[in-house]
Amino acid sequence: MARNLNLIAAVAAAAMLLPLGPALAEAPCAERGEIVKKLSDEYKENPQAVGVINPDAVVEVFVSENGTWTIIATGTDGKSCVLSAGDGWESTQIAALPDA
Repeated sequence: MARNLNLIAAVAAAAMLLPLGPALAEAPCAERGEIVKKLSDEYKENPQAVGVINPDAVVEVFVSENGTWTIIATGTDGKSCVLSAGDGWESTQIAALPDA
């Protein structure tokens, strides 16, 4: 479980360094329900993973069957922001490093 949260945290940190795609440049923040509905309706993406960032926020990864993905962060106020999105998602187990 801790390894999965570390992986999500690492993905979220890396995602913040990536540029947003053109579709995300329009309105990357909204109420969580609106973003989840758009991801489901337009991109057929569903929740794949969730991790706690801190007591005030969580990060979620949404993935479609054809490999598109979106990472959002949601605060306790219910507002979510898209951190990054792309395609080519593969759900695989990553082996822990020896010092992990």
